Amino acid sequence: MTHYVSAFYHFMPLTGLESLKSEIESRARELEIHGLLILGPEGINTTCSSPSQENLERFKEWIIDRFHCPGIRFKDAKSEQPPFRRYKVKVREEICTTGIPGVMPPAGKNRHLTPDEWNRVMEEEPDAVLIDTRNWYEYRIGTFRGALNPNIEKFTDFPTYIENQGIKKDRKMLIFCTGGIRCEKGILDLEQSGYTNVFQLEGGILNYLEQHPNENFDGECFVFDQRVAVDQELKPSERYTLCPHCGQPADVQIECARCDHPMTICPECSHLPCKSVTCSKNCAHQWELHPGKKGNRQIPAFTSNR
Repeated sequence: MTHYVSAFYHFMPLTGLESLKSEIESRARELEIHGLLILGPEGINTTCSSPSQENLERFKEWIIDRFHCPGIRFKDAKSEQPPFRRYKVKVREEICTTGIPGVMPPAGKNRHLTPDEWNRVMEEEPDAVLIDTRNWYEYRIGTFRGALNPNIEKFTDFPTYIENQGIKKDRKMLIFCTGGIRCEKGILDLEQSGYTNVFQLEGGILNYLEQHPNENFDGECFVFDQRVAVDQELKPSERYTLCPHCGQPADVQIECARCDHPMTICPECSHLPCKSVTCSKNCAHQWELHPGKKGNRQIPAFTSNR
């Protein structure tokens, strides 16, 4: 069954968040929408899906009307597997954790580059510094050619990474993330730190791949749902699943030494004792306690192997 997927966000001041939470969840139930929506005093951020394209469009139209945001950018895709099992709204201080709550991006464009403009700068301005603002595991499975890897666990570490690089304050910097939201606030933090020539990719990697697949972005793009990643055509990854030990993107094939269950684990866990030869946390624990002892075949918590 085809599931229709849409990712979008919008910055705007909001109050009465608990009431809004109930209202959004009610509307999502009516339209058979699944997904996760982050709701905060600075706006909304979500990826959602439905087996009905009509219902998903109705939900998007309702969001536009309810929050008065006609200019919202929807990044749409399809999946033959359900990306989400349920619908949930979470209330948080920030709709994307950057460590600078209360800082609102200005309305309209703030040094956004369209995918076409992004390509032009990459091809014609080799001195521009290209920086991936995402986490290390997102970078590992796909990024723009020539992009720096901050190798960070969380975005709040990004400003410190930049300061440590010794980049001149007026040097042209290009920053990007999955859907654009991290850069919307990240660019503000960089500007406050004195960087005067920073540009962000409009709509993020998802928007770029929609317009320019198989060009300057190599690999796949990690997404925070059951698809794990999307390929150059924005289709769910056929390469990556979720590692049963740590939940990171996994593409290393093994057969469990304890229960003989085939499984895919991540490169990091493939170098760790017990985890490298087992299909689940339980098997890893039992193998550590009783090396060489066989057990019943497990049903791992992560069942996203395709």
